[in-house]
Amino acid sequence: MTDSSTAQPSGTSTPSRRIELTVRGVILGALITVLFTAANVYLGLQAGLTFASSIPAAVISMAVLRGFRNSTIYENNIVQTVASAAGTLSSIIFVLPGLLMIGWWTGFPFWQSFAVCAVGGVLGVMYSIPLRRALVTQSDLPYPEGVAAAEVLKVGVGSRETASAAAAEGKAGLAAVLWGSIASAAYAMLVATRLFAGEAAKYFRAGAGATGLGFNLQFALLGAGHLVGISVGMAMGIGLVIAWGVLTPILTALAPATPGDAAAFALSVWKHQVRFIGAGCIAAASLWTLAKLAVPVWSGLMSAFAAARQRKVGAVLDITEQDIPIGWVALISLACLVPLAALIYSFIAGGPLESLAVPIVLGGLVFVVVVGFLVAAVCGYMAGLIGSSNSPVSGLGILGVVAASALLAVAIKPLVGPQGVQALIALALFLTAVVFTVATISNDNLQDLKTGQLVGATPWRQQVALVFGVIAGSLVIPPILDLLNQAYGFTGVANAGKHALAAPQAVLISTLAKQLLGGQPDWGMLGTGFALGIGLIVLDEIAGALKWLRLPPLAVALGIYLPSGTISTVVVGAIAGWVYDGWVEKGPNGAMAKRLGVILASGLIVGESLFSVAIAGAIALAKTGAIKVTDSDYPIGLVGDGFDAYAMPLAVVMFLAGGFGLYGWVRSLARKA
Repeated sequence: MTDSSTAQPSGTSTPSRRIELTVRGVILGALITVLFTAANVYLGLQAGLTFASSIPAAVISMAVLRGFRNSTIYENNIVQTVASAAGTLSSIIFVLPGLLMIGWWTGFPFWQSFAVCAVGGVLGVMYSIPLRRALVTQSDLPYPEGVAAAEVLKVGVGSRETASAAAAEGKAGLAAVLWGSIASAAYAMLVATRLFAGEAAKYFRAGAGATGLGFNLQFALLGAGHLVGISVGMAMGIGLVIAWGVLTPILTALAPATPGDAAAFALSVWKHQVRFIGAGCIAAASLWTLAKLAVPVWSGLMSAFAAARQRKVGAVLDITEQDIPIGWVALISLACLVPLAALIYSFIAGGPLESLAVPIVLGGLVFVVVVGFLVAAVCGYMAGLIGSSNSPVSGLGILGVVAASALLAVAIKPLVGPQGVQALIALALFLTAVVFTVATISNDNLQDLKTGQLVGATPWRQQVALVFGVIAGSLVIPPILDLLNQAYGFTGVANAGKHALAAPQAVLISTLAKQLLGGQPDWGMLGTGFALGIGLIVLDEIAGALKWLRLPPLAVALGIYLPSGTISTVVVGAIAGWVYDGWVEKGPNGAMAKRLGVILASGLIVGESLFSVAIAGAIALAKTGAIKVTDSDYPIGLVGDGFDAYAMPLAVVMFLAGGFGLYGWVRSLARKA
């Protein structure tokens, strides 16, 4: 599993042969996948958030493989590619627990759960291959996490040089990554001890209504904002204003009940109404994105076929353009349909839908193939726009379950009657789970391929590596889900314990499926959001024609859909990055200073991500009683609720001081170089 080539990106050492796809790299990536998947599943079910694992995996890989003299940037890239499946496949927790919430499953059957992840994941890899040229090599999308991972890999290799200008910048970059990581991890640790607050938020009455704003004190989000850039940051800021400055005050004022707690009132209306407007807006922006992608995606497919023809006549493609051949992509995709058909049949066998097995299986295959490719394209675009971590795949999960439920309501429900409604709801969730897996893997794979493009990697080897990651993650997710279900249960499931995991996305998606197939859904909010999305598209096109600052509609929709605490910090990070770039641009070593700013932002993400893994393990152990602590939610907590009055100002002051201090220090690094 090794290969030879003399191709090497500038600034890296040149080994006698290209060490890239290796057994040790795949094994290391799989081990990291197991660790990060476990952490992501738990955190996602408890808080509704997951973190991207590619950057911390790259750091771990460099630390481990540094002991091997022949390790290369390419091999480290393969490790992070395999491990990145952890942050993506674990997103299946946003759908699968819904089958327990509606009472269809009592646990997570291993083979069915494994097959949902594995088949959908492999299809996601295959779908992303023809999209690579359209969305990566022929696109100017920022791919913030892909760029960050590439910078981390280059710094790790550059720091091993001894006598070159690249070595000097490499050492400065390594210092920026390390101290950025240490700073963000240290701050996150102080939040975990409860000495610092994790969020600054203020909610208040606005006439008859209520509104407010949160700000997550997380350096990882600040770094993500720096990486997405000012255009996307401003668009998300406009979405934030629409959500909390317009929609929430109006809808709370119109609400029939007005609870005394302004925070609970505002958050409830945002969660149950405003967020659906955001989902409708995402739908409009996604459809527009698909329309705009039609030509480049078609060009990418034609390029893939052209590459296959060139190979047949003996032409040698540049190593950075060698995908898995399109013929193999088609064969593997078709082969996936066999276990997928068996999976769908096994799900409905023995129930009220079994008599309609043939049309349901055929319809399910068409649904997964067509909708899966569409969401793969949209998710790939969103990953390129704002990064995999911030990409709202749960919004596409909402759209997926709406589409599946609507089709089943029209085509199948009249044939089975009321007794088949619960089975139809379960089937809608099951098909959505497969499509969701396709979407999340595509969301991640294109980010990885961007990293590969920047370091000169071989695309087909990355694509093979991601298949290994999919299989490793698919083996881990079902037993972890089953263990968590047995230990705690989920909100809304019968006999759930007092520490039941919230699983917010699964609650929302399963509730929507029940409304669509078993009741009378309210299309008002989704329709309002769709209309708003059309308006944003028109405004963005006008801005483009007038050569004004573009405000991507999808980014505006994200500002409405995602929590205000997340969005506000990303917006501040985008502004901070823009101000920093302008500050250093005309100074000594301005170009290097801007690059070091990107590397610092990468470090901010790395440190908090690695600490999140560690603290997740401690929380899990505390919850199971393996370690004895006073408060299992804060296993390293040093103070109680009485310290909250001090924790907030301390956190705000240190967050601001830390941000200013780190940017000033990185600027001085560039000046000294």
